[in-house]
Amino acid sequence: MTRDEILIAAAQIFSQKGFHATSMQDIAQAVNLQKASLYHHISSKQEILVEVLDRALGLLICNMEEVMEGDSPPDEMLRQAIRAYVVTILENRDLSAVLLLEHRSLEAELHTRHVPHRDQFEQLWRDLLKRGIEAGVFETAEPAMTVRALLGAMNWAITWYRPDGPLSPGKIADEFAGLFLTGLRRRDGS
Repeated sequence: MTRDEILIAAAQIFSQKGFHATSMQDIAQAVNLQKASLYHHISSKQEILVEVLDRALGLLICNMEEVMEGDSPPDEMLRQAIRAYVVTILENRDLSAVLLLEHRSLEAELHTRHVPHRDQFEQLWRDLLKRGIEAGVFETAEPAMTVRALLGAMNWAITWYRPDGPLSPGKIADEFAGLFLTGLRRRDGS
């Protein structure tokens, strides 16, 4: 049994039952360990939660940094960032659900450790918007609020997306990108 297998199983259970309703016994059973043996790998449920959160943010930060390293114009970079984010959260729904819904369950000390990672991720999005503003491509008086609105809209896709539904993660990402890049207003000649 590896630590990764434990974290993957825990993310799935946290996603299904919620952090507080999940017991260490639930996690041990999911990975075919005795509860005492689980404690050989992990010291607490809080430790598991913070590691799951770190793993999710690490994946998202890595994807965003890859987009930011490119030389695309800001609007295309935003389209790529939206696609990378939506596809990642929808293809990793258990991990994403824990990140988006269970971070409030962290105890104060671990929450303090987690917040800089979250802030780093949001800063990458603000940096992307600032690039677009400086290039004259985007216009927003409040980049931080704009980032939160964009992320908030995309985040909720984990609650309504269905793998067997009519829209793929890529199509959903394209719809979000179109909405945020061009809005709802009909253009002349459309």
